[in-house]
Amino acid sequence: MKPTKMRNKMIYRASYQTKSKQLGSALSEDLHKKYGKRSVRVIEGDSVTILRGEFKGVDGKVADVSTEKSSVAIEGVKKEKTKGDKFDVFIHTSNLVITSLNTDDKWRMAKLEGKDPRKQPKEAPKAAEKPATDKPKETKVEKKSEKKENEE
Repeated sequence: MKPTKMRNKMIYRASYQTKSKQLGSALSEDLHKKYGKRSVRVIEGDSVTILRGEFKGVDGKVADVSTEKSSVAIEGVKKEKTKGDKFDVFIHTSNLVITSLNTDDKWRMAKLEGKDPRKQPKEAPKAAEKPATDKPKETKVEKKSEKKENEE
């Protein structure tokens, strides 16, 4: 069997984990310098620029990610059917460059910065905030002595 046919068969039969890894896309030059990585997996919310194909040069945010097709749908990139309906065009991740990252995922950002995400310091639980008062809390003994003074 030809090597290209074998490669295509391997891509088609790949597990979900492997297909997820294949959803990587190149980083722009400034992001490449900042993080020291050439590519990263594309997720919803990333801003990308299309490098090849019919929509070359279009910028937009990733609206949907399809692991089956190894491609993404981008906001504003749509085609029209003959009846007038519009549908999303899925573009393969190898034809994209990521221009800005979605920073909501702390695990992803830690991996990009070269830190071990498992050893990230967890946020300390905030202590119950006490209402601000001018006087410190009085004890029962002090309250009783004040009552006696007021009565006299």
